[in-house]
Order: sequence, then structure tokens, then C-alpha cells
Amino acid sequence: MNSHATSLRGTGPEPHASTGSRPSADGTVRRALLRTALTGAAALGAGLGAAHTATAAPANGSGTADPRPATPDQALRELAAGNRRWQTFRERHPHENPAVRRTLATAQHPFAVVLGCIDSRVPPELVFDQGLGDLMTVRTAGEVLDEAVLGSVAFGVLELGIPLVVVLGHQSCGAVRAAVQAEQSGERLPAHMQYLVDRIRPAIDHSQEGDARIDATVNSHVRLVRSRLAEEPEFAARIGTGKLAIVGARYELTTQVVHRLA
Repeated sequence: MNSHATSLRGTGPEPHASTGSRPSADGTVRRALLRTALTGAAALGAGLGAAHTATAAPANGSGTADPRPATPDQALRELAAGNRRWQTFRERHPHENPAVRRTLATAQHPFAVVLGCIDSRVPPELVFDQGLGDLMTVRTAGEVLDEAVLGSVAFGVLELGIPLVVVLGHQSCGAVRAAVQAEQSGERLPAHMQYLVDRIRPAIDHSQEGDARIDATVNSHVRLVRSRLAEEPEFAARIGTGKLAIVGARYELTTQVVHRLA
């Protein structure tokens, strides 16, 4: 997203998805109920299928609708533009007005899932200058994956038809530092924090030393998490048809730049 780093790029045009086998009646009912509960779709006649097909954002202050990114390329461009606004202190804080809030009471159509760290300095909605209903964010220390995280990402991709997943690491990640230091000292962390360092440990970059090892591990862990997501069969199928992209990225606290990790 800047001249010194690989920019967020898309993956080309979106082909038409192939249709699968027809679900059973019971399965269709269960999926409809789940979608109703989790998307907030109104029971008063709103079509549940709209969660998959909508390409427009809620109405803005002027009463018109903003184009809703519907492909991986479009979603990446929107995030890149938002981060440029954030870097240059030209944030728009979109989709926060009363009209948007009323619209979002009946349905949501986010265009990207961001799996990021819980670090208080890296809120995705601010870093990408997005508003209500734009992003589905999942945050764990060090972007650690577990079943709840996988299920949350899967809901966004499979039920809401979101075309983009971004695994977002960041400079000076405390969870990564803890994992590197725990490996070096051999000490176990208290309570449930040991679970986090155990998950990050496979990504530790032993080719580096000191702070450089921590910095390199931030990148390698993002790549590892991205690869694990991309290997999920349901995600891989969508990636293969161009309906989904899963990318790794990193946020620099010192410059506010998000750049894509190859």
C-alpha cells in the first residue's frame, strides 16, 4: 500500500460459481435459521439470500448507496484506499449516520473478514477507515487460530459470501514476543496464555536473533495462519473459482501503513 512495500492486490475477475448438489429440505431450513440469527436479517419478509448477493452498501447521508465491493480485487482496492486515508489523516469514518444504522438493523453485507490481533493499537475499522457493516473482524492475540476463529471466518465466507479474508499482523506484536521469549527461556506462561505461545511457536524464525527474530516471526506467523486458512477445503474451493482471496498483511505502528506479505 506504499511505494516501499508490496501493495494489496486482487486476484483477477470473479468467475461464476458452479452450483453444488441441492441440500435437503431440513438442511435448508437449518441454514436459513442460522443465517437469520447471525446476520440479523429481519423476519418481516426480508430475503435471506440477500446476504449472498447484495453488492451495495447501506445508504449514506445523501440517501444514495455506495458501491459494495463484490470481488476480491474490489475489496482489496477499498481497503487500500481506506488505509491511505488513515495514513494521511483524511479519514471519512463512513457509514455511521442514522440512515445506515437503521438499515443495518435488518441485515449486514460486510465485504471483508479481517483476522487480526487484539492489540489496542490495531483496530481494523480505523486502520482501513471503514464503518458500520463494512468489515467482519475476528481478533485474537497474535491472530491465533482455533475452532471458534475458524468457524467465525467460515460464517463470513460461506454464509455471507464475503470475497476477501485478510490475516493482519503488526509491528511489535506482544504475543509473538512472548512466544519467542518463552521458547528461549523454557518457562511456561500462566493461565491460558501458554496456549497462545504454543500456537505461535511453529512460526518462530530461528534464522534471526534478538528483536529481529521477533520481527521476522510476526511475518512468518501471518503467512502460516494464511496458509492454514487457505488449506481449508471449503475456502480452497472458492479460491480456485476466484470467488475468494485470503491474503496476509502487516500493519506498521510507526508509519500506519498496511502492506501485503507475499
